[in-house]
Amino acid sequence: MSEAATNPYRTSLRSAADWGLVAVALPALVALVLPLGSLNGAPVGWLGGTMAPLFLIGVVLAVIAGRSAPKRVWGAWAELAGVALAWLLPFHLLKEGLDLSAGWGLWLFLVAATLLLWRVMGVLAGVPGGIRSVVVPGLFGLGLLVGWEVLVRGFQVPAILLPPPSRIAAALAANAPVLWDDFRQTVLTSVLRGYVMGCGAGFLVAILADRVPFLARGLLPLGNLASAIPVVGIAPIMVMWFGFDWQSKAAVIVVMTFFPMLINTLAGLGNSERIQLDLMRSYAAGYGRTLVKLRLPNALPFLFNGLKINSTLALIGAIVAEFFGTPVVGMGFRISTEVARMNLDIVWATIAVAALTGSGLYGALALLERATTAWHPSMRRR
Repeated sequence: MSEAATNPYRTSLRSAADWGLVAVALPALVALVLPLGSLNGAPVGWLGGTMAPLFLIGVVLAVIAGRSAPKRVWGAWAELAGVALAWLLPFHLLKEGLDLSAGWGLWLFLVAATLLLWRVMGVLAGVPGGIRSVVVPGLFGLGLLVGWEVLVRGFQVPAILLPPPSRIAAALAANAPVLWDDFRQTVLTSVLRGYVMGCGAGFLVAILADRVPFLARGLLPLGNLASAIPVVGIAPIMVMWFGFDWQSKAAVIVVMTFFPMLINTLAGLGNSERIQLDLMRSYAAGYGRTLVKLRLPNALPFLFNGLKINSTLALIGAIVAEFFGTPVVGMGFRISTEVARMNLDIVWATIAVAALTGSGLYGALALLERATTAWHPSMRRR
């Protein structure tokens, strides 16, 4: 009996992989007849005196090794080496002084390399454990950064419009003490305090509103109204009320985080099933015991959802509030002053710090959620 009849699923996977290689090979073959760039106004092809053929041979050998590997995962690692070689080619050409803005052969070749990277990530995403949860997202992020670097430098985009990641990293290293002071003022002083106060107040009021139903019916419309208030509208008011120090930033954060936490907590408290509540009543459990033993544990995914949403809202609120008044330090203050001075490298470095901080806070809460709610059905389905 044929393999297609005995194992049609494996045959379909192999057919999909073959079509994936065809999609990679077509733009790569077309790229071979197009120029890589220009030198002193003259087009330079693949055989124009550069080391481009060596990179091409390395990519081809990596794909062949990937196809002949006994396991698909081993083959994916070999193909990933070919992707790395392909993306190193434009840096080599830039080092030799080529203008890549008209190098359509190079850009089409990089499109083929991106498709190959997509295929590799598809294979690695099927491997459980750290490869799927860490390596694949890391490859995706690294691919975005490398693509950003190559496109900006290859098309000679002015740094005032969009600097390459390498220039942003250099600005981070050169201005590390200043950025650390800004981080300490904005995140450690304002964000953490406002976040704890806003989320704590939202949680406690949600418990009270759950106990007093008419309070919930009155607060939910106010939550919808508060979510529509722009932060640029309340930030100057809070600065006038609480001054220029961290108190005004914390007040803005409380306004932004209170209602998301309130709404998510109320939704979580109402998530318990009727049969579970009846079981607690049969045990003669009162409101407090039912809340602690049943309703709050069932509400944990909703609570973490509110905490994760608020982790980014708090950072945004603090940075925007610093535009309207702050001591001479802070991430929002740094962005506003350096934009006025046209020091956009420092501006992008501050944005990078803010993005990494927000991602780190969100990731830490996601890990804590996975550790504390592994028993919940919503986590078992992931």
